[in-house]
Amino acid sequence: MQSKRADIRIIDSETLSDNWYILKKFTFDKRRRDGEWQRQSREVYDRGNGATILLYNRDQKTIILTRQFRFPVFINGHEGDLIEAAAGLLDNMDPESRIKAEAEEETGFTVSRVEKIFEAYMSPGSVTEKLYFYLAEYHPRDQTGKGGGIKSEGEDIDVLEVTLDEALRGIETGQIVDGKTIMLIYHVALKGIL
Repeated sequence: MQSKRADIRIIDSETLSDNWYILKKFTFDKRRRDGEWQRQSREVYDRGNGATILLYNRDQKTIILTRQFRFPVFINGHEGDLIEAAAGLLDNMDPESRIKAEAEEETGFTVSRVEKIFEAYMSPGSVTEKLYFYLAEYHPRDQTGKGGGIKSEGEDIDVLEVTLDEALRGIETGQIVDGKTIMLIYHVALKGIL
């Protein structure tokens, strides 16, 4: 594997696991600002890119969130289910198409028009994933199903409709601790969308 940067030389890569996604160990040389080359190694988890969306209702000043069990946060001491914005991996789809499908699968709301607001790397020290962030306005008539996710993928999702004020309080009290969700809620509040 060649690097396009003149200050990075990839020496070796070793696959440590490809059971769920791909975990590799890379050895590389990096030229420091003082000109010296330094050998480093990093483990990198590649799970693909993803997208997330916050559905909002301007008239009711509400948003749609999901609640589900997340094993990694459970083993890190979080006892409750995680409250999140709908999200999912792209799985070889373009971000906009994927997030429309994910919103319907998880929340039961069909959205036809979405607005991309930004892209962000959520854990760039070890995970390759880039998230595409979206907003979409919803109305009660847009609810075409119950949501809940896909059972065969292990999803068992509750759909929550809360006011923006309740969501902001949830962040302050530690009830909402998911990074992508906090970013979306603060974006809506900061931009005065609701």
